[in-house]
Amino acid sequence: MTHYVDSEVGRLSTVLLHRPGRELARLTPRNNDDLLFDAIPWVGRAQEEHDIFAAALRDRGVEVLYVADLLAETLAVPAARSELTEMILADRRLGDTLSRRVSDHLAYLDPAGLADILIAGLARHELRTSWDRLGGLVHTLMDEHDFVIDPLPNLLFTRDSSVWIRDHAAVTSLAMPARRRETTLLDAIYRHHPRFGGTRFAYGPDLEPLEGGDLLLLGPGVIAIGTGERTTPAGAERLARRVFGAGLAHTILVVPIAQERATMHLDTVCTMVDVDAVLMYPNIADTLLAYTVISGPDGEPQVDGPAPFLRAAADAMDIDTLRVIDTGLDPVTAEREQWDDGNNTLAIAARLCVAYERNIETNGQLERAGIEVIRIPGSELGSGRGGPRCMSCPIVRSPLALPAVAAG
Repeated sequence: MTHYVDSEVGRLSTVLLHRPGRELARLTPRNNDDLLFDAIPWVGRAQEEHDIFAAALRDRGVEVLYVADLLAETLAVPAARSELTEMILADRRLGDTLSRRVSDHLAYLDPAGLADILIAGLARHELRTSWDRLGGLVHTLMDEHDFVIDPLPNLLFTRDSSVWIRDHAAVTSLAMPARRRETTLLDAIYRHHPRFGGTRFAYGPDLEPLEGGDLLLLGPGVIAIGTGERTTPAGAERLARRVFGAGLAHTILVVPIAQERATMHLDTVCTMVDVDAVLMYPNIADTLLAYTVISGPDGEPQVDGPAPFLRAAADAMDIDTLRVIDTGLDPVTAEREQWDDGNNTLAIAARLCVAYERNIETNGQLERAGIEVIRIPGSELGSGRGGPRCMSCPIVRSPLALPAVAAG
């Protein structure tokens, strides 16, 4: 298969989603903060909303792949199963005796069953052990509802754990401990699943913190990277070195963003809806800055700036100006709809995007600017603070233009 993405708005052909499942049912008022959710979602309704999202994509000719299906198929490969099982057993919280019991439990599972546990987790009372003492001291001292294997409720947001940059997969390095296993699963899929045979990598989970929600492919050869709560400057520099070395981009824009819950990623305040237009949170549009990074003659990244983000982006994209469509109609509405992921749209193509129906003013702004909006419900999906872009990892888009970057 040829997998290729060089922009945010090229015609979308294939996308990776994760349909929410049992891992969301693991959330309680006691653990939701640790698992990075603001609220306890209604799982059945979240699944209905996600199915509507997937159907809207299919109706526009997009192939939808699911993480759980790919993971089960990957676990049919012995090397992948061994690798991911060893990753679980290496958890230092388990101790020797409980680790052996978990190993026995996992050994009986078929690939689909193992995939389910790797995503949904495993509680103490679900472990196949007849007496507490067989699990050793650790097992004995655990509450029956404590997790032996933690669930991954944030796997719903597939953009964060991997991004495609042209024909390379960038498996990211998630900063929060509750999410790190997500990248391990995606890394195994891209390395072992037959569909992704021969995949080349632009980033890996063992590198400096970098999250996919902070990466915007503004156009062929131009990448914006937000730095702040989740992506570090060291992660941005590492990605710059790797994409320059592989000839995947000629310009990186590093964009510091406020370290707030509502603006944790760059795509919470800015997404592209046309080749020359962004939907942007107006409360920061005039203050957002960017540092322009290019590869110097000696291969070292050269940094210039800062400059206003919109000006720096237009210059890097070689266009006169980057049009801005505001979230909401006034500062109060903009702030409310930005919190409800009004900025977090997914472009199926230029001037065609998917957005949450609840952001009425923002969707109206888009339509007045000539952007067709496919509205989907998101009252439950949005409880983890993420919109259609967060919930999708494009794997194939039509090239926006012939690649102009020469390797080396």
